[in-house]
Amino acid sequence: MLTTIIIQPIFNLLALIYAIIPGHNFGLAIIIFTIIIRLLMWPLVKKQLHHAKAMRELAPELKKIKAAAKGNRQKESAMTMELYKEREINPFASLGILVIQLPIILGLYSSVRRIVNNPHQLVSFSYPVLHHLGWIQTLSANIHRFDDTLFGVINLGRKAIGAGGIYWPAMILVIVSAVAQYYQAKQLMPKSKDSRGLKQILSEAGKGKNADQSEVNAAVMRNTQYLIPGFVFLFGLSFPAALPLYWFTSSAAAYFQQARVLREDAAEADTAAVTKVTLSSEAKTDTQKISPKKRASRKNRRRK
Repeated sequence: MLTTIIIQPIFNLLALIYAIIPGHNFGLAIIIFTIIIRLLMWPLVKKQLHHAKAMRELAPELKKIKAAAKGNRQKESAMTMELYKEREINPFASLGILVIQLPIILGLYSSVRRIVNNPHQLVSFSYPVLHHLGWIQTLSANIHRFDDTLFGVINLGRKAIGAGGIYWPAMILVIVSAVAQYYQAKQLMPKSKDSRGLKQILSEAGKGKNADQSEVNAAVMRNTQYLIPGFVFLFGLSFPAALPLYWFTSSAAAYFQQARVLREDAAEADTAAVTKVTLSSEAKTDTQKISPKKRASRKNRRRK
């Protein structure tokens, strides 16, 4: 069912792009394909980023609630849910967004891997409507016409480490995909000079000092900016170079999408600050316009 509903439509989008682009270069098809998917996922990505930002902004309030509850978990939970309701935030919204994104990501991964492992699936696994395309007919007659390179420079069917030793073009692709993933993760990490590392928190907790759970969670999240790129690098060594190319393109596109959302948030914050200052100045001006006689009269009335 997953194959029919998710994987095959995504696979056919990749096959269509590959068949119609000039030169029929598989590497270029992966790049265009990944960018199109990232653009289609933009509303979900934007919503997820705004939700993550809103949750981070609640951290100081959650600390106050924890202090006020004094260890009463039921009271703390009730106050936390009341805060979410007041700020109109659904704490489970990010899970729903992730559930929608996950099948799409798996579909992308499966599509690229299918073609790399067996290029003939461009013919056998594609919809009949694509069989009328000229290049699909050419591949059907001679699958050796399939170009599995990135502009003739990197063989996307080869692994970075294989039977012949290190294939450096693929190795470079694996490295840049891990670096791109690192900067994508780092871009969203809250910047705080007072933040303690997880090792320091656990060390102090071992000496009897209580560790705040929100601080522990923040430290764990900071560590993921190294953990995930590490996994991307290790897995990238084991897969054909087409997959690191997909990961690199996806991370680069995500970086620019995130940058746009962050710029929009910064612009909104600046606008709100200017509005607040303007309103404050107007209120001060209105106060100054009141004559000293009227101000004295108001003071006398308040005393009475």
